[in-house]
Amino acid sequence: MTSKKVIELFYDVVSPYSWLGFEIMCRYRNVWNIDLKLRPAFLGGVMQGSGNKPPGLVPNKFLYMTKDMNRLTEYFGVPLQAPSDPFEVMFKKGSLSAMRLVTAVQEREKTGDKLVEQVSRELWRRIWSEDKDITEPASLAEAAMKAGLSDSETKEALELSTSKQVKDMLKKTTQDALDYGAFGFPLMVCHLNGKPEIFFGNDRFELMAHCIGEKWLGPHPDQTTAKL
Repeated sequence: MTSKKVIELFYDVVSPYSWLGFEIMCRYRNVWNIDLKLRPAFLGGVMQGSGNKPPGLVPNKFLYMTKDMNRLTEYFGVPLQAPSDPFEVMFKKGSLSAMRLVTAVQEREKTGDKLVEQVSRELWRRIWSEDKDITEPASLAEAAMKAGLSDSETKEALELSTSKQVKDMLKKTTQDALDYGAFGFPLMVCHLNGKPEIFFGNDRFELMAHCIGEKWLGPHPDQTTAKL
């Protein structure tokens, strides 16, 4: 078997489209011959650094996104449901504390990324399915424990998330995304023949599969995959 192709996935739990990209890549990590690297980053920093404008701030785009989410939920099998006040969730509260927690969990998890995957998913679920907070320490602790961390592990991760070490790590990952040319998330960076090829959004999987020599089998490559 040829060596696995490295794919970096940059994401932020404040982005519903990142959730779709995240779930698809997690489903395909054992279908395609790839080495998936989860790269939790801060979307706010990418938007500012790239000079981009969030689509939710453009009235027509916001209306389109609201309708589109219903179609995406059915197609991808991800339980997207807009929170009662999307503007407050995305632009007033944001996700900085949440992404620092995910980064702290990643720093503590020395082998594999199962906990990073599970904590990320629970944070997405809180915002984009259950209309719950992800900014308060108690909210973050609830998500972490539901994802499988023990009480002591959760406390350690929360404490680490406020450290300069983790803050600097999140800044670096965000800058790495910008250096690749990011202007939003999700961003997949495929390393092909020593060169990075970037794919933005949750609608480039078929093209990405073609470029890495794999087959796109739809949103459910394993038909036994249960809906979330």
